[in-house]
Amino acid sequence: MSTNITEDTLNLIKAAHAQQGDNISKSITTANNLVAYDLQAPAKNLYPVQTPIRNSLPRTGGIGTATNWRVVRNIIGSGFDGMGWVPEGQRSGRMSYLTQSLSASYKTMGEEDQASYEAISAGRGFEDIRARMTMRLLQKLMLKEESAIIGGNTSVSLSTPATPTVSIGASGGALAADTYYVWCVALTYEGYRNSSVANGVATSTTITGADGLTYTLSGGSSNISPVSAGQAVTGAQTLRASVTAVSGAIAYAWYVSKGAATAGTAFLQTITTINSVEFTTAIVTTGTQLATAITANNSTNSLAYDGLLYQAFASTSGAYIKTQATGTAGTGTPLTSSGRGSVEEIDTMLVTMWNNNQLSPTVIYCNAQEIKNISNKVLTGASSAPLVRYNVGGNENSMQIQASPFIDTYYNPITKQPLRVEVHPNVPAGTILAWADNLPAQYQSSEVPNVAEIRARQDYYQIDWPVTSRQQQVGVYCEEVLVCYAPFAIGVITNIANG
Repeated sequence: MSTNITEDTLNLIKAAHAQQGDNISKSITTANNLVAYDLQAPAKNLYPVQTPIRNSLPRTGGIGTATNWRVVRNIIGSGFDGMGWVPEGQRSGRMSYLTQSLSASYKTMGEEDQASYEAISAGRGFEDIRARMTMRLLQKLMLKEESAIIGGNTSVSLSTPATPTVSIGASGGALAADTYYVWCVALTYEGYRNSSVANGVATSTTITGADGLTYTLSGGSSNISPVSAGQAVTGAQTLRASVTAVSGAIAYAWYVSKGAATAGTAFLQTITTINSVEFTTAIVTTGTQLATAITANNSTNSLAYDGLLYQAFASTSGAYIKTQATGTAGTGTPLTSSGRGSVEEIDTMLVTMWNNNQLSPTVIYCNAQEIKNISNKVLTGASSAPLVRYNVGGNENSMQIQASPFIDTYYNPITKQPLRVEVHPNVPAGTILAWADNLPAQYQSSEVPNVAEIRARQDYYQIDWPVTSRQQQVGVYCEEVLVCYAPFAIGVITNIANG
């Protein structure tokens, strides 16, 4: 009977609402939260996963603790190596070989996460928490792998920077009148990515793993330089400083003290991707890292493998390495236009790599800053005209103009071979990385199907750890090493100023 009364009552209310001149007072609004919740499933993953070099490298299997190979680097003829003349009836002398035995140890990379059973249950109907967690772990591992492929460093130790040279710059600065002292720390690729003015230069850090055990990672920084001579600044002037470029350095961190040559009063001011700096604004005297935090060389990681940059920086690599000149402190030396639609520094790299090893890179990776600078140097004067295109449709009154201010292909002036020019978010400003992803035909019996490859003892694998609490713990790992069989096929230009 109560059910009938309720239905009758509801029907009367509906009828009353439908009448013209309805005077029934309605007090329920959306503020009472008696509404549906429109939640789109699953969660939107708004983070980039850009790993072009990792994606392009072949992945092969391996065993043991390291992969080993032998290289015949040169075949040396008898007598004068450029001539093979032999008298009638006689035998030639015996040729010789230049060989190397090389190896690369496997290293482990990994990421872990966990989800409570309540979170897994509550996520039903929204997203599969465990599956999505594993996907994001794998994506983060791939991002870290991309950085390792570019700039992992286990073998190239940065030297301590020399004493900085300081001088007065142009007028127009905002420095207070005083005497200033400067220190410098060189940074590897990892050091540059790990460091910031806000958080300081990365030295070393102790990681506590999900198993409760600890290990130490080096941040990628050199030891600190000696202090510069004092430089008096009077009036509205700027302060300039420079150091001799450090082999293997991608960036430099600068500490300044005002009025005293003591590291305990020197604060981190800035990080540059050239070996000089010009201070135009007031020197920071609090709030950032002190120079006393840098007490040792932390430039190499024993747990890492060498990426492309540090396989090139190795003293025996045969790779092309060009460090731009210091130039004017704080300004540096930018790329140079050839005046014929190319860049002098890139042309010199290509000519040298051909002369030394008869090959050409196939791709150039660089920061957005360098893409812009290369385009500006190439597209000067009449060379920019072909980049404007006029499209006329079927309707003669319709015309579209398309313009491209950037280049995506650079032609080798020696081999006529096209090189892809690719922007990469993880290549620092001031650095160009070029390499050949295959050897040319003249290396016909090289037995090198891949110039570089990821040799994986165990490729990506997932571990669902035993349940010891009401959490599902998951790890994603890989055991691998980057092997570059022909490091002389890498070209690096560093210390490039913006301009």
